[in-house]
Amino acid sequence: MTSTDSPVRLRAVAAPGQPEVTPSLEELYRGFESELLVPLWTEIGDLMPAHPRSRAVPHLWKWENLVSLARRAGDIVPVGRGGERRAIALANPALGGRPFATPTLWAAIQYLMPGEDAPEHRHTQHAFRFVVEGSGVWTVVGGDAVPMNRGDFLPQAGWNWHAHHNATDKPMAWIDGLDIPFQYVTESQFFEFGREELDAAERITPERSRSERLWGHPGLRPLGATHLTPGSPLLSYKWEFTNRALIDQLSMEAEGFGGTVEPGHAAVRYTNPHTGGDVLPTLRTEFHRVIRGAETAPVKEVGSSVYQVFDGSGTVTVGDRSWTVTRGDLFVVPSWQPFSARSEAGRTDSDSGALDLFRFADAPVFEALQLNRMEISQ
Repeated sequence: MTSTDSPVRLRAVAAPGQPEVTPSLEELYRGFESELLVPLWTEIGDLMPAHPRSRAVPHLWKWENLVSLARRAGDIVPVGRGGERRAIALANPALGGRPFATPTLWAAIQYLMPGEDAPEHRHTQHAFRFVVEGSGVWTVVGGDAVPMNRGDFLPQAGWNWHAHHNATDKPMAWIDGLDIPFQYVTESQFFEFGREELDAAERITPERSRSERLWGHPGLRPLGATHLTPGSPLLSYKWEFTNRALIDQLSMEAEGFGGTVEPGHAAVRYTNPHTGGDVLPTLRTEFHRVIRGAETAPVKEVGSSVYQVFDGSGTVTVGDRSWTVTRGDLFVVPSWQPFSARSEAGRTDSDSGALDLFRFADAPVFEALQLNRMEISQ
């Protein structure tokens, strides 16, 4: 290969730390190009910066706009094979139009019309569903029908057969979170189609799934369930338990016993009842409640996050961007960008009277590689 055919392009520049620009250097660079070589001294500032410089940027998506467009898609776009899922992904404006919220995280609104079934498939990507409003859809994972209601968090480890069915006369929307971009860039993904339709025994609407009946008892582990799965064996984390935990933390703080992460800021992490670790190998999920008038300390972390406002209103600041947010809104926190939130919620716009935030992040990946780092400003 000649240097003119090579995708490698090197330019000699007169700059501190760079070799003197001479004809011999130019000739050396042409030799590098023809052999597909890149010297570190021309790239170190980009490849090894002083701190993470995410390709993603902070961005906000308004829930009312997402739901409006999803509703229109429900009238036009079929949910069967080809379209597979009526899922509409968030595309970070700095990632070249790819359907990625961050370089590692996928977030989408999914919309299912009355009586519809989303056909069965499975994939290696780890996934979850989170419901900000509505009810009436059941997700069927490995034949286990799991109800989806407001505030419920439903994790699903990769390579599990799953489908959805709407048993009501109303449409329903929720958000999906997956590690699609991470598996895409690491070239590790697999996908397989399943059945076109669920059988009658699976198109049921139980109040509790089998996974909940076995694993959904706080602090209790069934001794008969010994098989360790890649993710949480509990397929639904009910809102009633999440809400009660947050209420109790704030009540204890008010009584002088602590329990919150900082004044006026209660938070919980969804965990695998089998291991005590994260619910999914590549995704961390949390729920945060900030009381009216409280403001969280700015936090920078290696790795990115997507937040959805579950309830209330407030102001969130990511890097040099600030937005006023309300129920359903989604926003991105790129790696090592400072994030803080101030609650302006009250009883008129929040069931809890606080700003409630659902968060998912890629933290388990960086912790497994010992690349995690956090910095909190005081």
